[in-house]
Amino acid sequence: MVASASSRALWKGAISFGLVHIPVALHTATTEQGLNFDWLDKRSMDPVGYKRINKRTGKEIDKEDIVKGIEYEDDHYVVLSQEEIASAYPKATQTIAIEMFVPAADIPFIYLERPYYVTPANKGEKVYALLRETLSRTERVGIARVIIQTKQHLAALIPSGSALVLNLLRWGDEIRSSENLSFPAEGVREAGITDKELKMAEQLVMDMSGKWDPDEFHDSFKDEIMKLVKEKVETGDIQTVAQPEEVELQRGGAQILDLTELLQRSLKKRTDNEDRDRRPVRKPPKSTTASSASTRGAHKRRVG
Repeated sequence: MVASASSRALWKGAISFGLVHIPVALHTATTEQGLNFDWLDKRSMDPVGYKRINKRTGKEIDKEDIVKGIEYEDDHYVVLSQEEIASAYPKATQTIAIEMFVPAADIPFIYLERPYYVTPANKGEKVYALLRETLSRTERVGIARVIIQTKQHLAALIPSGSALVLNLLRWGDEIRSSENLSFPAEGVREAGITDKELKMAEQLVMDMSGKWDPDEFHDSFKDEIMKLVKEKVETGDIQTVAQPEEVELQRGGAQILDLTELLQRSLKKRTDNEDRDRRPVRKPPKSTTASSASTRGAHKRRVG
């Protein structure tokens, strides 16, 4: 059974494009269902953490003696202070800033990383719906930047039924090139596939085709482990372990102004920018330039 999305927002802010701001909230759209085997002290059932070990000496060191460094060559590091690292963090804007709209088919699946449900907030339902329907009809997605917990992400704002989904994207330099890998040539003839082989393969695919239902697929290892856990619970073979407290995430808000006016102003601003870019640049007359230079010189003399 698929778990429902949490009604608790992990981030609040606004979608921004042109002069339009849509107040929204993000909700986690996925849940990790893998098994996490925590370390416990068998004598006391206390959680066991990781020690800070010097890899050369094998000795544990104090937190105060740890600095952070970036390896730029083998065994050569640049050490950065906490202040230097903090100054490089992007400034939190609480905004999903859309930079452009692109055809949905232009984004390869390999770039998709993690989805979040986006819900309207602060009476932003109408403009939320307008953006959703516009993206659906134009078959476009919004490419945006968003900062979540001090980390900047590239993201795609994608319409999905009645919802908008913000899918975090991997940066371009995080995708490894496949140029050094060997693949069969593209095309039926180029790959040496006969018409008979292709027809039989297509028939097999169609015979095995069906309607997508994620509930039909299960993690068999997880099922077996959870079966063992259930049996131990039923026999009373359980232990109590104190869990750490949850940390409140930063929240923010946003305002929404009149939609029609903002759309008109956004379109006008874009038109004005395009007209300015097309307008030829005129050089000032020499006499004016000389006069300006003379004025600047006199001003400098007065200041001096």
